[in-house]
Amino acid sequence: MKARIDHDAKSRYCVYESDIATGMGVGALLFLLLSQLLVMFATRCMCFGRALSPGRSRALAVFLFITCWVTFIIAEACLLAGSVRNAYHTKYRTVLSANPPSCETLRKGVFGAGAAFVVFTGIVSELYYVFYSKSDEGVIPTRDIGIRMGAF
Repeated sequence: MKARIDHDAKSRYCVYESDIATGMGVGALLFLLLSQLLVMFATRCMCFGRALSPGRSRALAVFLFITCWVTFIIAEACLLAGSVRNAYHTKYRTVLSANPPSCETLRKGVFGAGAAFVVFTGIVSELYYVFYSKSDEGVIPTRDIGIRMGAF
């Protein structure tokens, strides 16, 4: 990584050389998207299928569903921002701050926040699936769906 100083605008540029972090950030972004789609497909995104039985499990499932999507969006944004920032140079002016943060701190901080939210998303998704499953078990079908053997 190199820092360039533009004498006319008195700006400091952080130029990142191509490394594996960009590809790993994009890979993590895609795997997180795949895991989110898998959980939403398994639970039918709480929009399709039969209604969940009322109670504590359903309330927690709804809360965790919303939390899961919020942490997912934050994690995806951090991973995308970290990958983009790593792929291109970043620019900030020293006029705004007399002692701006170093380029390494900026990049590692974005990827670190993304990694933390990936972990949070995984935990919340798993808890959402558990409470969704508990709430889905108590529902009694309204009509008989199946093949029965007749008495001889």
